[in-house]
Amino acid sequence: MNELDTLIKGRSIAIVGAGLVGAGWALVFARAGLAVKIFDANPVIANAAIPLIEQQLVELQAHGLINEPAADIVARLSLATDLADAIDGAAYLQESILERVELKRALMEDLEALADADLIIGSSSSGIVASAFSSGLKIAARVVIAHPVNPPYLVPVVEIVPSAETSPQTVAFVSALMEAVGQSVVHVRKEVEGFVLNRLQAVLLREAWALVEEGVASCEDIDKTVRDGLGWRWSFMGPFETIDLNAPGGIADYAVRLGPLYRSIAASGKHDQQWSDALIGEVESQRRGFLQRGDLEQRRAWRDRKLMALSAAKRDASE
Repeated sequence: MNELDTLIKGRSIAIVGAGLVGAGWALVFARAGLAVKIFDANPVIANAAIPLIEQQLVELQAHGLINEPAADIVARLSLATDLADAIDGAAYLQESILERVELKRALMEDLEALADADLIIGSSSSGIVASAFSSGLKIAARVVIAHPVNPPYLVPVVEIVPSAETSPQTVAFVSALMEAVGQSVVHVRKEVEGFVLNRLQAVLLREAWALVEEGVASCEDIDKTVRDGLGWRWSFMGPFETIDLNAPGGIADYAVRLGPLYRSIAASGKHDQQWSDALIGEVESQRRGFLQRGDLEQRRAWRDRKLMALSAAKRDASE
């Protein structure tokens, strides 16, 4: 018996919210060999989920990123007729509905009324902490944030963020499940808005918008700085390892050499104001000069193919 069998015990996975993130999660679990039931309150979104996954599987197969026929993976997917059907027989539910507290709270209240006493619930929330929508409910001990990067079937990191009411057993179960299906688990030790990934991204975005607003650089040159500079190292190491290797004496040496510069940079910028309409319009105009609005979907598909090629290269490098 493998680790997934031990964890799931022949039960299914429920996906609630079948947009890009929810469909991506369905693919993660089905690819790992699990039966997945998908539900979305919007039937148009629900009915589009499996065809979208089928398209994604064609590309994954072309890049050698699945180890069985795509049809076998699709066969593990099914659409649920309602929420009760989705969670019937499920060991774990991945919630990926809209990023609105009131909607997540309403779903949790429905789950409290409908779910078996051992159903574990992970939320794909991008920054809303679990206590904001589960606090005080009887199911709160079984609710935890499991925040992915989109698309989760290509970018493996997942942030596990418990609330004060989340039980250690829930954290252990979700962590083990995510590792068993091939995700890279990050433990966020306490609730903080935006968790780790989006807080890091927020700092970079804040500075990027400010550099455009102040006329320092264009959108394309800022993208190029990350794409052809920072991103090369960041594709296989994080910021602390990067600076540890960038000074002869390691990270402490780096802090002595460049700490004053970074403190000066931080003190020089006051960028906590809301992005203005004029700034948004300028950035929108610059981006549309490189990519027309009608080409966004095609470019997203290009992005996913690039991620697949990178995933294949990382897999080959680790073998």
